[in-house]
Amino acid sequence: MNDFAPHAAPSASRVDEPVGSAGPAAAAHPPSAPCPCGHAARYAECCGRWHAGPLQFQATDAEALMRSRYSAYVLRLEPYLLRTWHPRTRPASITFEPGLRWLGLEVRRHAVLDAHHAQVEFVARSKLGGRASRLHETSRFERTPEGWLYVDGDLHSQHRSG
Repeated sequence: MNDFAPHAAPSASRVDEPVGSAGPAAAAHPPSAPCPCGHAARYAECCGRWHAGPLQFQATDAEALMRSRYSAYVLRLEPYLLRTWHPRTRPASITFEPGLRWLGLEVRRHAVLDAHHAQVEFVARSKLGGRASRLHETSRFERTPEGWLYVDGDLHSQHRSG
C-alpha cells in the first residue's frame, strides 16, 4: 500500500518539480497555523520546515517524515510526496480524491530497525461524501544519502462509517 495514496505503478517522473507548486489547500494554510500532523507546534516549525526552506527534505527520522507526508497529503503537495517516496516504489503521479478531507493523524508506534530502516504505525482519519474512514498502516522507511524516504506499507483493518 502507499501510505495515503491509491496504488500506482512505480516511476521517477515529476520528482524535480518545485515543491512550492502546491494545491489550493497549501495556499490556504498559513505558517502560523497549527500543523496538520497534530503536533502542538505551528506548521512552520513542524512539517512546514521539511516542505520548504533550508531544511527541505531533511526530516530527522522516519516518524518526522511520515508526519510531513501526512501534512503534504492534507495540503496536496504532490512534488514533496513524490520526492520523499523511494524510487523503487514511487508512482508516476498522485491523484488527490476530490472532496476528501483529512481529519487527523495518530502515530501509534515508531520502530527504528537499524541505522537505515524504520517503521511507523499510524491511523489517519478522513471523510469523503459524509462517510468517515480510517487508514491504519505500518509504513516502511529507508534512510538513503538523500535522507529518509517512504518505501511502502502494510494495511491493517480498514473502518468506514457513515
